[in-house]
Amino acid sequence: MGLIFHVDAFTDKLFAGNPAAVCILSGPAEEHWMQKMAQEMNLSETAFLYRQEDGFNLRWFSPAAEVELCGHATLASAHVLWEAGYLQPEEQARFYTRSGLLTARRMGDWIELDFPAEPEEKTSPHPDLVNALGITPEYVGRNRFDYLVEVDSEETVRNLKPDFALLKEIPVRGVIVTSLADSGGYDFVSRFFAPRVGVNEDPVTGSTHCCLGPFWRERLGKNELVAYQASLRGGIVRVRFRGGRVYLGGQAVTILRGELIFG
Repeated sequence: MGLIFHVDAFTDKLFAGNPAAVCILSGPAEEHWMQKMAQEMNLSETAFLYRQEDGFNLRWFSPAAEVELCGHATLASAHVLWEAGYLQPEEQARFYTRSGLLTARRMGDWIELDFPAEPEEKTSPHPDLVNALGITPEYVGRNRFDYLVEVDSEETVRNLKPDFALLKEIPVRGVIVTSLADSGGYDFVSRFFAPRVGVNEDPVTGSTHCCLGPFWRERLGKNELVAYQASLRGGIVRVRFRGGRVYLGGQAVTILRGELIFG
């Protein structure tokens, strides 16, 4: 049936960053099977890919649903393709996805993803949002996936204890909470909560930085940013801009590899 890898993404250390399962298949698989496999892996996302002309078909599933865009499982997939010899080090990884063509390239020990920008627009918060987070926002915006909530400090971001049952009732993929960084070495910090798709808190989320990047670029006036996602596991994301695209930089480490027997 294929091979499966467990990869920690957006980190260079084992047992940090955001874990993803990467399934490399010989061809298309049934959606029902992929959803069941994602439930079995019980990680924030499981990636499924197979070779096609000029690249790889790529889909992502959380334990609860297929998702439209996922950064860390794309980073993990690219890492596996180079590490396992599916691509040569100098080759670009090309992924055909529900969010269009996404590419990745190696930059020394880092991998850089070419992703679409997903900027937010200012909006009124859902009635349950403030109560679920237990804070007073400085700003609330929304894009096609998520709410973005700016708060007053990094301390507030780190100390959040959301009501996940209440957050789950809000009809969006998830809620991004962010602030300027007080700690050195980073421009901004964030956390991401997505109980509606089966992930109470995602450790490090590439796709949210397609929104966070434009948001903080406008406020800080910088084309290159360094972000820290302040989950328990934590992870670093480099963000830069060119031609209306968002480039996300990260590292990855393989934890295990195995063979898919059933399918």
